[in-house]
Amino acid sequence: MSTDFSDMSMMQLSDSFFPTGLYTMSSGLETLFDEKKIHTIDDIQSFIETVISQQIGPSDCVALSNAYDFASSGDIDKVIECDKFLHSMKLTKEARDASCMAGSQMIKCVKAFSQDDTLQKFSKSLQDSKTLATHPVASAVCSNALGITKKNALQMLLYGVCVSIVGASLRLGMLDHIQSQKTLHNLKPIISKTVDIYADKNLDEMWQFTPEYDIIQMTHEQKFSKMFIT
Repeated sequence: MSTDFSDMSMMQLSDSFFPTGLYTMSSGLETLFDEKKIHTIDDIQSFIETVISQQIGPSDCVALSNAYDFASSGDIDKVIECDKFLHSMKLTKEARDASCMAGSQMIKCVKAFSQDDTLQKFSKSLQDSKTLATHPVASAVCSNALGITKKNALQMLLYGVCVSIVGASLRLGMLDHIQSQKTLHNLKPIISKTVDIYADKNLDEMWQFTPEYDIIQMTHEQKFSKMFIT
């Protein structure tokens, strides 16, 4: 019997059944919908591509990539450095809190069935408030613990962002199930391209530039009534 369960572990962590809470996040789409600034399927796809190319790719993916390498070598201090660096780059409180909520849930769940030493140390650091467990860094630690490759961990992160926003679009009534799957299919090239670009960047090469997107998220923070956390 094969003992390599890495592919199944990847499916487990990327499944919407896994309790990270990503399905509760629209990444600002709810505000654009409420303010009637986004209308078509093409608008939704363009929005996701912008989020990936201007924020998730150059910041979250770079943090995950470096944290994965440090986790592989057992350097927990450097993993924590990646975590704090990424946390400082998330300019809106809502986005920071949501990322840490998803990350801490992932660590908590995977810790229940993995005895990986780096994972256990990172979890202890989280309990002691020495780290914050942003979702990309938590994904790196958990992926390394379960034998998921760095490339697959990056793809999993980007696909999760796409599913989160497309799922929000579906629940907002902006598209149907078939259109949702078509959109996810159309996003595969940018996911692959983003992984290729940022998989080997150093931590000091992290950047993001999304001023209008940051304003959208800040606006969502102030909404009295909302369906999604972000």
